[in-house]
Amino acid sequence: MKPAPTLRTERLLLRPWRESDRDPFAALNADPDVTEFLPRPITREQSDAMVDRIEAHFAEHGFGLFAVELPGEIPFAGFVGLSVPRFEAHFTPCVEIGWRLARATWGRGIATEAAREVMRFAFLEAGLEELVSFTVPSNLRSRAVMERIGMTRDSADDFEHPSLAPGDPLRAHVLYRRSRASFEAGA
Repeated sequence: MKPAPTLRTERLLLRPWRESDRDPFAALNADPDVTEFLPRPITREQSDAMVDRIEAHFAEHGFGLFAVELPGEIPFAGFVGLSVPRFEAHFTPCVEIGWRLARATWGRGIATEAAREVMRFAFLEAGLEELVSFTVPSNLRSRAVMERIGMTRDSADDFEHPSLAPGDPLRAHVLYRRSRASFEAGA
C-alpha cells in the first residue's frame, strides 16, 4: 500500500488526511452553504465514512481527494482531488477532479490553485489520459473553477445523475472534460 503523496503550491499543502481533519470536515459537510448543491447535508457518521473511503481510494488507486491545508493559517480547509465515480453513465469509467472547501475559504482562488496542481499531478505523475468534472447547472462557482483550469463543456455530454430520482431538482448535471493532450499543449 503506497502512501498518499503530498503536493505543494505557492500557498497550499495538499496532503494525506489526518485524524484531526475529521472534526472540521464534519463541520464543513454540515454547512448548508457548502452542501447547497448536494442532495442533503452530510451527517457526522457519513462524513467519517467518507474519510474512510477517501483513504481506501488512495490505497487502491494511488490518487484521491487530498486534504487542503493553508500552512500557518488553516490546518484543514476541505479537499481537492481525484476520484473514480461509483455510478454508471455514458462517460464512465472515468476519473473526476473535484473539490469541497469550507465557506470561509471561498473567493480566494484556493480551489483553482489546488485543482491546477492536482491536474498536473493527474496527467504528469499519475499518467491519466482524461479528467472529468460535473455539477448541477446552477453551481456557477464550481463551473467557473472548471473553466479556469482549462476544462470544456459539450452540452451533448450533459446527463441526468443516476443516483438521484427522476424529478429531483439536482438530477440534471453538466459535464466538463480535459485531456492530457490538451493539458500538455497548454490549451
